[in-house]
Amino acid sequence: MALRFHASNISACPPPFPHRIHKFFSSKPFKPSATRPTSLLLRASVVEQQELTFTEEENQLIDALIGIQGRGKSASPQQINDVERAVKILEDLPGVPDPTGSRLIEGRWQLMFTTRPGTASPIQRTFVGVDNFSIFQEISLRTNDPRVANIVKFSEAIGELKVEAEASIGDGKRILFRFDRAAFSFKFLPFKVPYPVPFRLLGDEAKGWLDTIYLSPSGNLRISRGNKGTTFVLQKKTDSRQQLLAAISTGTGVREAIDEFVALNGNTAEDEPELIEGEWQMIWSSQVETDSWLENAGNGLMGKQIVKKDGQLKFVVDILLGFRFSMTGTFVRSAANTYNVTMSDAAIIAGQFGYPIEGMETKISLELLYSDEKIRISRGYNNILFVHVKSNGLKKK
Repeated sequence: MALRFHASNISACPPPFPHRIHKFFSSKPFKPSATRPTSLLLRASVVEQQELTFTEEENQLIDALIGIQGRGKSASPQQINDVERAVKILEDLPGVPDPTGSRLIEGRWQLMFTTRPGTASPIQRTFVGVDNFSIFQEISLRTNDPRVANIVKFSEAIGELKVEAEASIGDGKRILFRFDRAAFSFKFLPFKVPYPVPFRLLGDEAKGWLDTIYLSPSGNLRISRGNKGTTFVLQKKTDSRQQLLAAISTGTGVREAIDEFVALNGNTAEDEPELIEGEWQMIWSSQVETDSWLENAGNGLMGKQIVKKDGQLKFVVDILLGFRFSMTGTFVRSAANTYNVTMSDAAIIAGQFGYPIEGMETKISLELLYSDEKIRISRGYNNILFVHVKSNGLKKK
């Protein structure tokens, strides 16, 4: 069955992406990078980050975005509710009163989150939800050729896809546009490769509009809504947690990003980090996994950690077909930022039934390098660095 591309479904994000090309550029399954010595690299971005500020209401939205993967594709209902609540608060604030008339709307914006109504293309939803690619929108209204461009950046080494539209201002909030050209720019080719969508033949289907419902006075945060009802959160600058998670998603410069983050945000003696209650998903470690998944699971190298206030800790790893590995234990603070962890009760769980695994015991000295309500950076088993993000799977008692 032939696929028909509707430009009206892609009002503020890139058009549907051919499956074969998407498969070609998708990264390999997650494999943590090998351990190497840590060095604190205080680059210019750290200095710039110190100058970046958001309002309290904007920080509520950014906090809600932390830990959401796939720009919203893998968000839980609770995460979606948190984002929608934060968006509604900002939508009711004045912000920049005439966003399309302000120079603050000009420039390159990174797409951080998007909702996708049921009318959107399934291929589009899959593509936008790929964390390995960065997605940007460029707005240029004050020229002889006003344009809006959506950009999918595969990597620095590969190149990007740029989809352009001629644009005009509808009113103080609305930008009208019509897609008219698109091309791939590959680093390994001296010419651009046209994107195979006949925009001229699509007629009104190539048209759309984009309303800016909030533009921050700083010009760093924008919330827009497209003609299909999709909401988009975009930023010109991101906070240090977002930069770290972006590095992990793309697999580029993760150790350097961690070094910079800890140097800038590391908890002080006056603000001792704690193992915060909740469910924490491990998203990155500095150690290549061993061949034994059981050893990986028992040492916290995969899966989730569930922390309880009573000093109880659980490792949980989903295996397959409803089977899970579970290992419980305890943690005790041994220093300002260090805990002694003992894990000993291991089992394979299937539904309500458990099958004990005898002889498994893990003792770890867990050092917290940074911890807040959304993200945790620690050094644990065999001096391996870990990054965890908090999910909403555990309700606080």
